[in-house]
Amino acid sequence: MRIVDPHHHLWDRQRFHYPWLAKPVVSGIVGDTTPLCRNYLVADLMADFGGLEVVKSVHLQAEIAHDLSIEETRWLQSLADAGPGYPHGIVAFADLSAPDVDAVLAAHVESPNLRGIRQILNIHPDPNKTFVSRDYMAEEAWQRGFGLLARHGLSFDMQLYWPQMAQGAATARRHAGTQIVVNHTGMPIDRDAEGIAGWRKGMRELAACPNVAVKISGLGMTDHHWTTDSIRPFVLDTIEIFGTGRCLFASNFPVDKLFGSFAAVWAAYDELTRDFSADERAALFHDNAVRVYRL
Repeated sequence: MRIVDPHHHLWDRQRFHYPWLAKPVVSGIVGDTTPLCRNYLVADLMADFGGLEVVKSVHLQAEIAHDLSIEETRWLQSLADAGPGYPHGIVAFADLSAPDVDAVLAAHVESPNLRGIRQILNIHPDPNKTFVSRDYMAEEAWQRGFGLLARHGLSFDMQLYWPQMAQGAATARRHAGTQIVVNHTGMPIDRDAEGIAGWRKGMRELAACPNVAVKISGLGMTDHHWTTDSIRPFVLDTIEIFGTGRCLFASNFPVDKLFGSFAAVWAAYDELTRDFSADERAALFHDNAVRVYRL
């Protein structure tokens, strides 16, 4: 089966500074980061592919020091130009609330593989699960910056938790001409009854916006000991809510390598969609990513 992996990372710790990889820590989301504190380059990604036919990929900004985000994009473009083409798409960081965001976006799009922007939005009552200190979506300056994405032909990768999904849906409605891609299955981190119900409700709110798609990925971050059966309800509920035309399977490697092999992730997706039609499976594994990220 031909695969497009629309969510992975690369990093070169000798070339750039990644604050979260500067030294091993125990994170509230991924646990012990020690195995991640080494370079992960195109050759490492391709080695993880194993025998799978991964024909294209999309790189998501790797939380490099934010003042180096344009350099990260240029580096990734140089990798794509020099080798077998990975990554075929690039999603970069930009602070949409910054006064110079228009110029930053213009600099990013000088790299031809640039497809979108991600600015992580996750806020959680548990500080160990919170990624940012500001409620960006509530800020008018940020919303104005978001409005510039369409001018530059860019999508937005939206990483958030379920209590923020109503805001996410409001943002999608306000910017109906911009493609939004929800990251990591909506990050169902709260596994009590309230959290799961809230996740389903929020995902339905997002799915009601036709410009929103979702990547089914990152399930190891919210279930460190995942099995095909443990992720089944989240995968199948997401597909039921968004439909097979707006879901993209992805790896989140090497972060999710902490919780299983590349082959295991894609084997789980394969097993969970065994009863789907050939066209539906092609959409989930390949075609939707090609369309959403213009590959």
